Amino acid sequence: MPVYNKLVRDLIPQVIESTGKEFRTRILDEEEYTKELVVKLKEESEEYFAAQSSKESLEELADMLEVIRALVVVHGATWEELEILREKKVEARGGFQERVFLIDVYDNA
Repeated sequence: MPVYNKLVRDLIPQVIESTGKEFRTRILDEEEYTKELVVKLKEESEEYFAAQSSKESLEELADMLEVIRALVVVHGATWEELEILREKKVEARGGFQERVFLIDVYDNA
């Protein structure tokens, strides 16, 4: 019997049940949940880096986005509040659309 010991999406137990397999789950407390979300974000980012196609890459980005949405709530904010923070950073420092690659900085002082 494979042992997973990992955070999964909410509907995974129903998916497993529909295949006729038996499983065990438990509900994490807040501290465990936060820790496992961080683990899951790392896992999803590793899967993104291993992706072999744009389709796979987009799927992994969608998974990362779902984990980020959950982490926003864990940190006591809303998606809208995160978006406001993102917009403020774009206003102050720009985004990444212009593909600027910083080579080095000289201190002439």
